[in-house]
Amino acid sequence: MGMSKQGAFMIYYAEQYKLAKHLTGKQLAELFSKYQVWEYVYTCYEALSTTGANYIINDIDLYIEVRKPAMA
Repeated sequence: MGMSKQGAFMIYYAEQYKLAKHLTGKQLAELFSKYQVWEYVYTCYEALSTTGANYIINDIDLYIEVRKPAMA
């Protein structure tokens, strides 16, 4: 059985984010888990899938910034 569209989308854009931010795989996984980015990207798949990589990277940055005070 193949991967879902959402799964493939999440992996692709996680890799794009990792490259843009010069993170290791471990750093990315910790960051995305800490701020629940995986859930956000999965939940917003329909809207995010219509945008480009730069928009998604910026959107993830904004999402993390908003969540930082609540997670501190």
